[in-house]
Amino acid sequence: MSNHRPAWVPDEVDIERPSAARMYDFYLGGSYNFAADRTLAEENLRNWPDMPQIARANRAFLHRAVGYLSSMGVDQFLDLGSGIPTGGNTHDIALALNPQARTVYVDVDPVAIAHSIVLLQDVPNATVVHADLRDVDTVMKHSVVPDFLDLSRPVGVIMLAVLHFVSAEDDAPGLVRAYRDVTAQGSYLAVSHGTADYQPENARGASQLYTRASHRLTFRSKTEVAELFTGYELAEPGLVDIIHWRPDPADDRPDPLGADVARYSGYVAVGRKPAP
Repeated sequence: MSNHRPAWVPDEVDIERPSAARMYDFYLGGSYNFAADRTLAEENLRNWPDMPQIARANRAFLHRAVGYLSSMGVDQFLDLGSGIPTGGNTHDIALALNPQARTVYVDVDPVAIAHSIVLLQDVPNATVVHADLRDVDTVMKHSVVPDFLDLSRPVGVIMLAVLHFVSAEDDAPGLVRAYRDVTAQGSYLAVSHGTADYQPENARGASQLYTRASHRLTFRSKTEVAELFTGYELAEPGLVDIIHWRPDPADDRPDPLGADVARYSGYVAVGRKPAP
């Protein structure tokens, strides 16, 4: 396969290898993806046609979660594995509710970083760090993070549709625990995570497809996702299916998947780090 390389693409980007972040951008209807990304994403859509609706449900959860955290007084956010910039980013939601809110995005994908830099160049309250979220020490000690966020105060840590790209070998519970340990009492964690609990055949097919992408998929059960919140107090309604976390009662639009949680195949929760 041959891809045309646009002039804006950083030299280090391998546009011949599908990127999980750029495939997600494709599911959301974005334009920051290449032929290799689209080819594998379209193959996955034949396996799991609901992926665009699942991706949009994740974005809707982000809106609700950031809105909730803002209502709880959180005014600074660390968005890990933030991906390709699209409308309704964490900083957009937070700033609409509090003009003083600050956001740091972290991603390993150079395309995500390049477009985040462009997107945020006129936004003084948001910035981006090029780092692998699995390297907690590098992320938290990066010159930008402690300068931009006051780590002595609560932070809203966002891990949206990213932990299922962290393998068992990379110890997702230990990774989350490390971020919990370096954030202040009263900090929050918001997670959305794919599961094979409902559609194991679809999940198996997606896992096989993503062996050809930049990051492999590791679906987790509800029990395993709950383990990620060890040491946190879950906000109501706890760990639930993605469409059941604090749905907006004013949203009367029909659910595109008929409110079938099996088709969404994802769990979400928000937890608060309590006093020791």
